[in-house]
Amino acid sequence: MTNPIFVALDTPKLDDAITLAQSVEGHVGGLKLGLEFFCANGHHGVHEIQKVGLPIFLDLKLHDIPNTVAKAMQAINVLEPAIVTIHASGGRAMMEDAKAAAGINTKVVGVTLLTSLDESDMGTIGYSGNPHDQVARLADLSAEAGLDGIVCSGNEVQAVHKNWKDGYFVVPGLRPSNGNSGDQKRTVTPRAARDHGASILVIGRPITAADDPNAAARAIEATL
Repeated sequence: MTNPIFVALDTPKLDDAITLAQSVEGHVGGLKLGLEFFCANGHHGVHEIQKVGLPIFLDLKLHDIPNTVAKAMQAINVLEPAIVTIHASGGRAMMEDAKAAAGINTKVVGVTLLTSLDESDMGTIGYSGNPHDQVARLADLSAEAGLDGIVCSGNEVQAVHKNWKDGYFVVPGLRPSNGNSGDQKRTVTPRAARDHGASILVIGRPITAADDPNAAARAIEATL
């Protein structure tokens, strides 16, 4: 893929998502549709966004018992997504079943640690160690389960890339050097993430909340 940027269309409003996708299509490589969009618009919404002509990343973060996640994966196969996320913390059996149920052309990636969490948050949800430890553990488990790759922050991608040379690494929570971090706690620039081994750069508000999303997408693309 020549352009690794996937713009995050995190809105429940289908018309707004279509307009935004059309405005940036020349400067991004794909479109990420998250839980907010999918719950509001379902399969119909995905089909409408597909008309823009870019690969679709369904960021649904599936997490349930293995059978349920496998059935959910089967239910979205008709949409032919390029990428689908599941939670790596669901365990090896869940990940194995999700991958087995996915379409042949769909990359299944495991979410390791949300970029809205940092070390101070980990203890409150029962995780030991630091973010690097947690991501490394779940990266190893994802590889053992046969996933294509993982989702991690730009702070961890260099380390996991060294241990998983052919892994597919999706990096969200990215901010340009002059950007506002917002609710993201472990951020790096898009260029730094790419240099450290990111396969896909997920970028939302720096593009979608800009006065001119097309210009913002173009400016970020120019840094890569």
